[in-house]
Amino acid sequence: MRQRSRFKLYTLFAAVVALVAGPSFSAPSASRISAPVSWVSSWVTAQIPVEPKDAAPLENATLRQLVRTTIGGRRVRIHISNVFGGAPLTITRVHIARAISPGSQRIDLPTDRSVTFSGAPAVTIPAGAEYVSDPVSMNAPALATLAVTIHFAELPKVQTGHPGSRATSYFAPGDQLSAVELRGASTIDRWYFLSAIDVEPQSPSAAVAIVGDSIVDGHGVSSNTNTRWTDFLAERLKGAERSTAVLNLGIGSNCLAEACVGPSAVARFGRDVLERSAVRYVIILEGVNDLGMLTRDAPVSANAHHALVERMIGAYAQIAARAHERGIKVIGATIMPYGASGYYHPDAASEADRKAINAWIRAPGNFDAVVDFDTLMRDPAQPQRLRKAFDSGDGLHPSAEGYRFMGEAVPLALFAARSGRARR
Repeated sequence: MRQRSRFKLYTLFAAVVALVAGPSFSAPSASRISAPVSWVSSWVTAQIPVEPKDAAPLENATLRQLVRTTIGGRRVRIHISNVFGGAPLTITRVHIARAISPGSQRIDLPTDRSVTFSGAPAVTIPAGAEYVSDPVSMNAPALATLAVTIHFAELPKVQTGHPGSRATSYFAPGDQLSAVELRGASTIDRWYFLSAIDVEPQSPSAAVAIVGDSIVDGHGVSSNTNTRWTDFLAERLKGAERSTAVLNLGIGSNCLAEACVGPSAVARFGRDVLERSAVRYVIILEGVNDLGMLTRDAPVSANAHHALVERMIGAYAQIAARAHERGIKVIGATIMPYGASGYYHPDAASEADRKAINAWIRAPGNFDAVVDFDTLMRDPAQPQRLRKAFDSGDGLHPSAEGYRFMGEAVPLALFAARSGRARR
């Protein structure tokens, strides 16, 4: 029965994609996509200020962080961010190696490499800056777990990082850069300072950046399992004709246009998307927190509802315009239903706002293509709610099955290199 239901869902998915992402949508010009590029971002994460209570105790300590590539290359380089630091960040040394597995801090010692910055093993990164390392020669396959190990001397009071890593990091006393396994290590499921890993692929490649909130970040996903919906998409793209990296730029409780957790999507779009290497596509799945926060504590006027919808549409339009200036194809994702959410408890006016936003996303001319997650994930009998099998239980976030379905529902044809210009 479940297989039959899933078949029906995929049939629905095919119809939705045919409707919203048909022949009228074209990718950026072949000259922008197929030309060889030296570097492609293979893994990234969106940065926010680390709360003082979550700061890493890293004075004279070693931090080992595990990340998974989405495409492979023959050389790598890493990005270290001090974007939110109020003082310089000093790093004494950095190493990179293959990890034994996503759930283990142990490294494959023969793959261990030193990382330098302008030829030096130590670097001081000014407040507000992100530095890129020198190239490191190493075989980094697609979907491989890499361990980046950093020894810190001094840390700024305000640290930069990502709280929703869904991956375990390890820190230990002293300098243990090349240790197969850190002695006396403590663990925390967060990333600190490490913001991106680029690879130099052997053939022309591209990247799709996915901007969103906790539904992109992977709320509810067990650590070290790589089962966000973006992970399933990356696994599907590994077998595609052209190598395409998947960059997860979700932040839990983030908003599209409002001030929630971290900079809004429109505020961080330049740093998180436009500054990343070889991004040729972007998917925007963001806005449920803007809608929910408006009435979370108390009802608001009809004018306030209207103003929020207008701000959100303006933010989407700004993102699309800025992406198009770089020849990036922009894919809008409709906001999924959250009618059963006990946190936001949306009323009829909130649901009307969501429908208005989704109507704009679906309308021809606003985005180059659409993935209609609203239609795919909603309960046909109660369209203001998630389908029961896809609901984690909070009425807002997808279940494990829901995340898998989302990753399998995105059509790979959206990322095919074609001639012709992206629609403006």
